[in-house]
Amino acid sequence: MSLHWHKLADAQAAAEAAAHHIVNILEEVLFGQDQATIAISGGSTPKLLFQVLARTPFEWQRVHFFFVDERCVPPADDASNFKLADDYFFRFAHIPHRNIHRVLGELTPEVAAKRYVEEIREFFGLEDGEMPHFDIVHRGMGPDAHSASLFPGEPLIEDRENIAAAVYAEKFHQWRVTLLSAALCAAKHTVFVVAGADKAEAVRAVFQEEYDPMKYPAQIASHHARGVSWFLDDAAARLLD
Repeated sequence: MSLHWHKLADAQAAAEAAAHHIVNILEEVLFGQDQATIAISGGSTPKLLFQVLARTPFEWQRVHFFFVDERCVPPADDASNFKLADDYFFRFAHIPHRNIHRVLGELTPEVAAKRYVEEIREFFGLEDGEMPHFDIVHRGMGPDAHSASLFPGEPLIEDRENIAAAVYAEKFHQWRVTLLSAALCAAKHTVFVVAGADKAEAVRAVFQEEYDPMKYPAQIASHHARGVSWFLDDAAARLLD
C-alpha cells in the first residue's frame, strides 16, 4: 500500500496543495507522452480545487477529463458534476470540448453507464476485461466513508470485473453512474481531497479500522490503489493526531 497524507490549515489550503500535486503529476506525464488523463469528482470541496486549477497556467488542451461519477440529471442541472466542473474549471481554462468525456446523465441510468463504458474503452483502446489506467483519479469522501458513488453496503463495491455501472443512491433517492473498484484502483495516481469536521470520523476509520470496504468504501483505494495521496484540512484530520 502506497499512501501519503497531508494536513493543511483549511479547505482552501487543502485544495491548493492538491492542485499543485495534480499539476506536478500531469507535467511529468506530459513530459513523456502527448496527452494525459484524469477522472474528476463532484461535490462541494472540488469547487475549490477546480477554481485553483482554472487559474493555473498549464497546457490543459493536452489533458482529457473523465468523471469518477455523475448524477443522472441533464448537464445543465445544478446537481450535475459536469456542470460544476464546467462552471468553475472547464470554461475558464478553455478546455476543448473534445477533451471532456462526460457521463450522459440525461439518458436512462443503464444506457448512460453503457455509453460511458463504451467511450472509455474506445479512448483507451481496451479489450474485454481490461481496465483503463487513468493517470490521475481525483476523489472525495463523504461523512459515511463513501467515495465515488459507492456507498456503504452497496453490492457493486465487490464488482472487480466492470469499469462502470449505474447505481441507485438510496441515501439521496437518486440514480448515478460511477466508476467501479477495479477501474478506480487501476489508476496510476489517486488524489483524495477531503475537508470538514463531519469527515473526521470517516477519515479515522478509513486509515485505522480493520479493512472492511462494505462498511468503509474509501478503504478500497487506500489498500489496493497505487500512489494514493490524501489532502486533508485540519478539521478532517483532527482524529489522526
